[in-house]
Amino acid sequence: MAGPVARDRLGAVPPHVWVVLAVGLATFGSSAILVRYASEAPGLAVAVWRTGLAAVLVAPLALARSGPALRRLSGRELGLIGVAGVLLGLHFIGYIESLYHTSVASSSVLVTTSPLFIAALGYAFLKERLSARTVVAIATAVLGGALIGLADARAGAFPRAAFGNVLALGAALLFSVYLLIGRAVRQRTDFLAYLFPLYAVAAATCVAAAVTRGVPLVQPWPVLALCFLMALGPQLVGHGSFNYAVRYLPAALLGLLSLIEPVVASLLALVLFGERPPPLALLGMAVVLLSIAVVFWRRR
Repeated sequence: MAGPVARDRLGAVPPHVWVVLAVGLATFGSSAILVRYASEAPGLAVAVWRTGLAAVLVAPLALARSGPALRRLSGRELGLIGVAGVLLGLHFIGYIESLYHTSVASSSVLVTTSPLFIAALGYAFLKERLSARTVVAIATAVLGGALIGLADARAGAFPRAAFGNVLALGAALLFSVYLLIGRAVRQRTDFLAYLFPLYAVAAATCVAAAVTRGVPLVQPWPVLALCFLMALGPQLVGHGSFNYAVRYLPAALLGLLSLIEPVVASLLALVLFGERPPPLALLGMAVVLLSIAVVFWRRR
């Protein structure tokens, strides 16, 4: 396997990494749609089955091809993967639950604000300086998020839209920290040796949350079939492509590429569910996406 490349030399990234990312990104937009179709089941149950099936699907391949690498993981690496897995599980819980309370477009846009959180976390914990452009971009994104919330409240289609939007933002924050940890661990860790324990811990986190809240896990087969599609497509192929590429590409760039998800998801929601965001919400979404692009442009 090729070693890490310089973060600022995107042209040196192996071509197959871009192919993997392209295939993964193509599956991302279906995530919110599949969750909406499975909404007859509790959100926590959907999160459990999605993460659990993903762990089961990746286990045979990981054990067969990366068994020695799994056994070589140090205590520090296992600890970091464990923390990342808990964050990923909580991310899925927040993201899936948000779709029960707000529109596909709002949730999908807000959950992809990770580059803004990455910039803020870099300032808070890594002492990275924030340029004036980044500060303005973050402030502008907050304004865009407020516009989305105001539009959802006025529309009245989702009585608890504000709660759903907060869940989506929380999921974005969790995703940012998980991606940063993954960036560090993947520099010296085999892909499958990282992915299997990560998904196993994420699934265990979701199961613990469901058991704590008394959520029934036995669900009808159509819901399980939808969860299987979520595990196979958006999670294994989509998130898996990010976990593979994070060894070669900066987390901020991957966060920017994830902006393809809300565009695809919003178009699918318009066609399949007739969810037409009000003009004010569209303005807020455009402001958020533009703000993220500005942050990436600085980092690029």
